Amino acid sequence: MELNKIGLLFGFLGFLFLDGLLLCTAKNVHHYSFILKETNFTRLCTTKSMFTVNGQWPGPTIHVRKGDTAFVNVHNDGNYGVTIHWHGVKQPRNPWSDGPENITQCPIQPGKNFTYEVIFSDEEGTLWWHAHSDWSRATIHGAIVILPENGTTYPFPKPYAEQVLILAEWFNGDVKELIDNATATGADPDPSDAYAINGQPGFPNNCSNETTSRFRVQYGETYLLRVVHAGMNEEMFFGIAKHNFTVVAQDASYIKPITTDYIMITPGQTMDILLVADQDPSYYYITATPFFDSNAPYDNSNTSAILQYVGNYTPPSSPPYPSLPNTTDKDAADNFTTRIRALASSEHPINVPTEIDTQIFITVSVNQILCANGSCGGPNGNRLSASLNNISFLTPTIDILQAYYKNLSDVFTKDFPNKPLYVFNYTGDVGDNTIYPSQGTNVTIIDYGAAVEIVFQGTNVGNAENHPMHLHGFSFYLVGTGYGNFNETTSPETYNLEDPPEVNTIGVPKNGWATIRFIANNPGVWFMHCHLERHASWGMATVIIVKNGPTNETSVLPILPDNLPICS
Repeated sequence: MELNKIGLLFGFLGFLFLDGLLLCTAKNVHHYSFILKETNFTRLCTTKSMFTVNGQWPGPTIHVRKGDTAFVNVHNDGNYGVTIHWHGVKQPRNPWSDGPENITQCPIQPGKNFTYEVIFSDEEGTLWWHAHSDWSRATIHGAIVILPENGTTYPFPKPYAEQVLILAEWFNGDVKELIDNATATGADPDPSDAYAINGQPGFPNNCSNETTSRFRVQYGETYLLRVVHAGMNEEMFFGIAKHNFTVVAQDASYIKPITTDYIMITPGQTMDILLVADQDPSYYYITATPFFDSNAPYDNSNTSAILQYVGNYTPPSSPPYPSLPNTTDKDAADNFTTRIRALASSEHPINVPTEIDTQIFITVSVNQILCANGSCGGPNGNRLSASLNNISFLTPTIDILQAYYKNLSDVFTKDFPNKPLYVFNYTGDVGDNTIYPSQGTNVTIIDYGAAVEIVFQGTNVGNAENHPMHLHGFSFYLVGTGYGNFNETTSPETYNLEDPPEVNTIGVPKNGWATIRFIANNPGVWFMHCHLERHASWGMATVIIVKNGPTNETSVLPILPDNLPICS
């Protein structure tokens, strides 16, 4: 795939060339058509049918400018219901189009369609979209490119061209069957069989060398790489052989430039990277390898693409391969993530809450559900589970959004605790403390405009590991992280309130804590969950409901979509 010096297509018309020549101004409203259907793909010498958008894996890229709106008509020609989520798009006052199944809508059933209204606000950079039903997002996902508003530009030197790089996971088997079987038995789902960059596993995977993704570059030019981690269950190290690069944005928010030779990126996150093609013209491997700090099973393979310089030279028989940190190198992961700071410039200001109205402390755990006679496939014959504040989330059969605004009873309860009901040494020798959670559809109600602080406390219950937590409807400030138990007195003294990154997905360190802050200025029903798909499937989730404000402009949009899927 060549990195052409090309413009980007906006909706039905409009091209923007990266040299600044504006040929046609893009409209503020864009229209896309997503056809969900089964499509045959061959990877690792294995051919299978899998659920896709428009027959592509990864799916099509959505191109907009900051503040635009996109209408995406999703027609389901597949075999089972599905929804689409616009990851990191705040959707101001518009939870109707946020997408998580049975949280804000019921699935789009086979043969049916639904048009999402995707409202962009202050996001600028790279986000992504994905299915939000069971494990469908393994094959149904794509990038969202949000360019600056007309008349403005990037806060970094103009790139010559840009390229989306999507990290994903390939499963030889049917992904729905995999998670359905694991759910039925209570066992851990099987890991993926390979990782992929833009749909190709690449070297050193079987039957993958000839189909390796290639990105062509001109010597001396600067390229903007938009990296999306659409993978399911593993965080990744990413690097390019013999090249340093500069990270300039995360989760569609600009950061102070970080020059590095690798990044660590969690499922759900995006990063924008400036790469200068400054090495001898040749081939160089672009590689992603897992970072995994747990004893659970995982995919320990690598994926690669090739950075290919344009020119006359003899291609190497074995291109250079980047030296990335080893799989369990926690220090390397921390050395990158702790460098991330918001740009916090006059053109891109931040507004970190300093006076907090609502404080929530949430323990994050992997658990077990007791099975009669040890009849399940998890540890000790039990069912694997996961929880927040020792409550394993049960997805209702009627979506919470409609239940809340239509005052339907017996769908959810408004009593998610703002702190653990049982206090223990969270990261120490926990024994059997809270290994068996309660189960429920418990939500938190927050006043409009409240300044919110959430402390996520990792625990040593079950199988401790890093947890990428994602909140729908908001970007938030990651003001602090640390290892061990959060201390109410000393831990806040380490907070960064000057230039914390504004993100939508953060990694809670293994046996550590992370604190986020945000203003609850987006009324609606918003899902919050771990973005490791097995943990989300086991119940590591909850819902935050932000009440309407005092005016129409601070209340949820009253327009209920005409063809909103109905629960059955």
